[in-house]
Amino acid sequence: MATPYYQDEQVTLYLGDCRELLPELGLQADLVCTDPPYGETSLPWDRWPDRWTTLAATTASSMWCFGSMRMFLQHGAEFTAAGWKLSQDVVWEKPNGTGFATDRFRRVHEHALHWYRGPWQAVHQDVPREQWHGASSKRVNKRTSAGEHTGAIASAGYDSDTRLARSVMRVANLHQRGAVHPTEKPVGVLDPLIRYGCPQGGLVLDLFAGSGSTLDAARQSGRRAVGIEANEQYAERAALRLSQATFAA
Repeated sequence: MATPYYQDEQVTLYLGDCRELLPELGLQADLVCTDPPYGETSLPWDRWPDRWTTLAATTASSMWCFGSMRMFLQHGAEFTAAGWKLSQDVVWEKPNGTGFATDRFRRVHEHALHWYRGPWQAVHQDVPREQWHGASSKRVNKRTSAGEHTGAIASAGYDSDTRLARSVMRVANLHQRGAVHPTEKPVGVLDPLIRYGCPQGGLVLDLFAGSGSTLDAARQSGRRAVGIEANEQYAERAALRLSQATFAA
């Protein structure tokens, strides 16, 4: 069996290639939440790992995957060939962009796509709610029957001051705050995705653990987590982060 690079009561981190380690670990997770290399730059670590979508399908029936539109269009067939079906997309809006091109719009967002396998009814779904004070009158609309094909709109009151979390999340990126990894995702983006796709006490798997953000976010939300990272430099930094008593959100 593979030896953990870091381990505590809720989190385990392994060093190595997920395509080699995952079959050995024999994991069954509630949710895969991961950020693979997009393969869009000349950086040594930015190489698309072939076959990882197929391996992920052997461990879970629900997955959040970060990526660019270019990445998903280029590799979309690999997801569907592995049995993944697309349910929705979430946009992470960044206050500061990360692109350096001067011949196109400044890119200030990334996508997180939710994929699932099997019957939709069998997939854990728990949309987080957020505080909502945008309306002075707490009323919602519902449709009542007014004919064979159309309905009339009627109003009905409700007592909650929350709403379903929106599909566009504006969360500050970490590049100016000493990020551990160049593509590190903030806990503020990861937390609602994990809460949506993994039940309390369940297991989250990150195949490209990087800075350990997913493991950190899972642990803070009361989930267990297993991560795999191929680069020892980042695995060491992630282990140091995870060993701290206080975690930055």
